Amino acid sequence: MEITGKVIAALEPKGGISKASGNPWKMQDYVIETNEQYPRRMCFNVFGEDKINQFNIQVGEEITVSFDINAREYQGRWFNDIRAWKVERGTPEQQAAPIPTDEVPVVEAPTAPMPTFESEESNDDLPF
Repeated sequence: MEITGKVIAALEPKGGISKASGNPWKMQDYVIETNEQYPRRMCFNVFGEDKINQFNIQVGEEITVSFDINAREYQGRWFNDIRAWKVERGTPEQQAAPIPTDEVPVVEAPTAPMPTFESEESNDDLPF
């Protein structure tokens, strides 16, 4: 799934040591707001210090976030986890913007006149 909007908040990173493997982990939450007539907000997280540094999400920038949704149960209550796996700068329109024509030279191919084929018989019995 994807959502595009402006980052309005970057929460403090969280971290710890995994009980199962004993490895350190780090996670950071962000809030994005869509640019629709009735804006919607969504809180998503980025897991892993390498991904946090790679995405380098800053408050105020326009981004498109690709994410997965998963739910987990804790003490009889259910919680949604919205985890980003890809972040692109700008809106989809800006990402797919065509190359300006002043940067690409335009070369026109020479045109030759079309040959005409005339038969000796001018009777054309074709229905079209």
